[in-house]
Amino acid sequence: MFEEGFVEVTGGRVWYVKFANDSGKAPVVILHGGPGSSCYSLQGLKALAKERPVILYDQLGCGRSDRPTDPSLWHIERFVEELGQLRQALNLNEVHILGHSWGTTLSAAYCLTDPRPEGVKSVIFSSPCLSAPMWERDQRENLKKLPLEVQETIRSCEEKGMTDTPEFEAAIEVFGKNFVNRLENSPKWLDEKPKDYRNSEVYNIMWGPSEFTVKGNLKTFDCTAQLKELTMPTLYTCGRFDEATPETTKYYSSVTPQSQFHVFENSAHMSYVEEAEEYLRVIGNFLNSVE
Repeated sequence: MFEEGFVEVTGGRVWYVKFANDSGKAPVVILHGGPGSSCYSLQGLKALAKERPVILYDQLGCGRSDRPTDPSLWHIERFVEELGQLRQALNLNEVHILGHSWGTTLSAAYCLTDPRPEGVKSVIFSSPCLSAPMWERDQRENLKKLPLEVQETIRSCEEKGMTDTPEFEAAIEVFGKNFVNRLENSPKWLDEKPKDYRNSEVYNIMWGPSEFTVKGNLKTFDCTAQLKELTMPTLYTCGRFDEATPETTKYYSSVTPQSQFHVFENSAHMSYVEEAEEYLRVIGNFLNSVE
């Protein structure tokens, strides 16, 4: 069974889809990456609905949600508020939260708000970005693993403000093949993702024009000192070749009480696609263990 619809939030309406069952278990809410992307690539996680309800939604400004043109909406505090409004509208009194990439930034900011939100039974940080400075540092190290001409193209395009050129896009594709999605042949449905689901304005305002240098309003985001305050069961995951590096992900786990750490050995940033069956197994086992 599934239902879909819209929820009113600050600034407009967000689209959601809920895959339900009658298990009585707490649902898991999926927070997609970006910012300004959509939950489209995460749709395979609906398979978790064999055990419990699953809710995916497109954050405001992207995917199938409304596209307001007010740039003052694009800051993390409003996205935190949006998640709370979604929970209230769907009567999600108890939830598990699974964030991926920027979704982990949002998950952490939400769980660490004052007062702390009630009813969060567990949190999964999948390929986490919990410190913008550390993310930027790690990408600089990842770049060093690529051919020199690719490194030079990215450096030069950033310096000259040419991050919208074919040269930069070609270099980013090489980076992506190494650290984002290493599959030779991605699933057909992934290649069919509508191009207009992404909102580059949201990304540019919050992160910046380039993956490698944070210039947006998330530039100073760093919640690592607060991770010790997370009291619910927590799982950190990443791919062996992830841009969210195993070293940094393990560090986040080491400073978080009641946390577990798992590396998917044959994938990069999109483990949920690259190793879909194993990803579902690990996530499902964790959720069942903390229910």
